[in-house]
Amino acid sequence: MHSVKLKKGKEKAVRQLHPWVFSGAIDQIKGNPENGDIIMVTDSNNNFLAYGFFNNKSRVAVRLLEWNLETEINESWWRKKIRTAVKHRDELNTGETNTYRLIFSEADFLPGLIVDRYADFLSVQILTSGIENIKHIILDELQKLLSPKGIFDRSDASARAHEGMEASSGGILLGTEPPEFVSVKENGIFYQVNIAEGQKSGFYCDQRDNRKWVADHVKGKKVLDCFSYSGGFSLNALAKGAKEVISVDSSALALDTLKRNMEINDFNNIPHRLIQSDVNKQLRAFREENEKFDIIILDPPKYAPSRSALTKASRAYKDLNRMAMLLLEEGGLLATYSCSGAVDISMFKQIIAWAALDAGKEVQFIQQFSQPADHPVRSSFPEGEYLKGLLCRVM
Repeated sequence: MHSVKLKKGKEKAVRQLHPWVFSGAIDQIKGNPENGDIIMVTDSNNNFLAYGFFNNKSRVAVRLLEWNLETEINESWWRKKIRTAVKHRDELNTGETNTYRLIFSEADFLPGLIVDRYADFLSVQILTSGIENIKHIILDELQKLLSPKGIFDRSDASARAHEGMEASSGGILLGTEPPEFVSVKENGIFYQVNIAEGQKSGFYCDQRDNRKWVADHVKGKKVLDCFSYSGGFSLNALAKGAKEVISVDSSALALDTLKRNMEINDFNNIPHRLIQSDVNKQLRAFREENEKFDIIILDPPKYAPSRSALTKASRAYKDLNRMAMLLLEEGGLLATYSCSGAVDISMFKQIIAWAALDAGKEVQFIQQFSQPADHPVRSSFPEGEYLKGLLCRVM
């Protein structure tokens, strides 16, 4: 078997079961492994540390899989990992919900594999060369376990590029093509999901619990949902008795999907406005018009894809939240989120504090949000905790 030897002192993270070995930690590559090959990782004294798959194009040169020397990483090993991940989500498939994440990459010991369930269809992202090599096993095991109508490829081109992989051609991998809109259910609310063209894998199921919790506060309130996409927060607010909901998103496709979702849930009789606009621009327009809201939801895209972007991202988060605070009624609620893994909850709280100071407001943190159970975080891989949020009372 090919192997890599680590530089002296670089074995600590591996011994602590962290699943990444960076290229700068490697002292020597023994043999000529191809990208995606399973290799052995040793310390500077050639003692075994772990097995993982290799990629000389990636900053993460080895993604670790197994720390037991006697365990063989074969087809049976891969199938067991897939079965275990799927089994852990069994309780999520209820009469109220049939869309959730089935496999979450490193968190499920399958680095670079993401699988989302949308009723009878699966959306798959294959983002590492090691997972690409066993794609046939993955598809076969998912078919055996779940018998989906179809498995669709939504692999992220930029993520594959970081691994030195060609962009995926996308499309159907197994079974039949999904219809333009697949009907799913989350917390008793129906959604039309465009698997082929929707953002990411088609839907943001990581906000499932947070949508429900924020909606507990909306009864009789005027709610502004920013970066609304297909309406997760908006629809929950409408379902829980909001007085009026305003949804803002820059995507016409997202707002068209939101309209469709309102129709299938019979929410058209509740006061609601859809605004296609850049959120920052629209917040300034609301300010000029002196329009106020009782609750504002901010669920922006990832502002800090890496630590190098933190300074710029912090300014963007601060300005966005400052503008929102200025639009709230006295004692109004701000539900604000960051999906940037590089921004931890302590930093996010500090950013909100800076925003409040600039807005001339005081803020109380009354609830803290995170990602749901189908997006678990391994204790040895804190980087997997990417979603955080705060419910703030602004005074």
